[in-house]
Amino acid sequence: MQFVDLIQAKPLLRAIQDLGWTTPTPIQIKAIPLATAGKDVVGIAQTGTGKTAAFLLPALMKQLGREGLHTLVLCPTRELAQQVAADARELCRHAELFASEVVGGESMRRQIRDLRAGLDVLVATPGRLIDHIERGNVDLSAVETLVLDEADRMLDMGFRPQIETILRQLPKQRQTLLFSATMPNGVHALALRIMNEPDWVEATPPATIADRVEQTLYSVRAEMKPALLIHLLNEAADWDQVLVFTGRKSGADALVSRLQAAGINATVMHGDRDQKERRQALDAFTDGRARVLVATDVAQRGLDIEGISHVVNYDVPRNPDDYVHRIGRTARAGASGTAVTFMSATELAAVKDIERLLGEPLPRVSLEAYDYAGGALASQSAPVARVNRAGGRFGVRSADDLSPEELQELLKVG
Repeated sequence: MQFVDLIQAKPLLRAIQDLGWTTPTPIQIKAIPLATAGKDVVGIAQTGTGKTAAFLLPALMKQLGREGLHTLVLCPTRELAQQVAADARELCRHAELFASEVVGGESMRRQIRDLRAGLDVLVATPGRLIDHIERGNVDLSAVETLVLDEADRMLDMGFRPQIETILRQLPKQRQTLLFSATMPNGVHALALRIMNEPDWVEATPPATIADRVEQTLYSVRAEMKPALLIHLLNEAADWDQVLVFTGRKSGADALVSRLQAAGINATVMHGDRDQKERRQALDAFTDGRARVLVATDVAQRGLDIEGISHVVNYDVPRNPDDYVHRIGRTARAGASGTAVTFMSATELAAVKDIERLLGEPLPRVSLEAYDYAGGALASQSAPVARVNRAGGRFGVRSADDLSPEELQELLKVG
């Protein structure tokens, strides 16, 4: 199937050709015909599967040749909203349609100017949109298509009250498109309540990991995590563009300081940084001035950066779904990538949760100088195990994974 089989509007087809898109993705093939027919659609799809075009193209087809704010897209984060708005502008380049975003941390004056000039497509974060509604800067009474992008993330971030407020400003007769990487009970209930007999489509199972992502797990003493990361960055020639996730903002700042002290070009991005600082960090990482971007989960979704060679879970995410979203930042646009996870002794339970979600163990690798199990085994003059008999494809088992009988057998080897 080609895009011409899904899209009949010549201005949009020209934009698609300019972008170099050739074959629609699975979520586009499933969602676009339903949305074009006016159906409400629930789409389960990860970032990077083409979901943005899956909801923008049908909305834009409906708006061609008409003026007015008829499409509203809600996103959980500034970065995602800015990316969606940029995609919308690219698709509108040959159509007389205007798209922009209103997000926190950006100039209200510029946003007011755009809103008063007249928009056809508005992409917004809920909080800033409500600011404009309360100030009388925007009228949503003509919206025909509402999109909730990454609905699961919006509910996780506590946006449900804001979503309810915005819904009261919209016409009851409208088309609603809801996209979510996962379908927890809260999102399912929201979809049933605000949508009209929606069709449900799914591009990939929620826990699917791209086949091109090689996953590796290092067991490491917590205090040795910075040293292990520096070692891998210095020793591995193919660690070109590395996105590192930490669990805390203070931890991100501390890690960047350690990396910079070791002579590694690194920058940081988290919620305590203002929008200008976050944009500067992202630009430095994207254009290669910074080899490493250390981030909290603010960067987990919505960042579509080609060329990320490695994603490092410096801290194991507590929510297994977040593991899937994090490592989805690599292996973009047909490339391959590597996801590396550092597991301290206190994070073993979180790793087990991830492995249950994936349905298979993560392959273990151990470097004895850093491994939290290495010290215990070394004190008994025993070598670290070199085979993961628990089912990993390669690597090393930690002492925590060994039964007492296996540990005794291992010690006899020494």
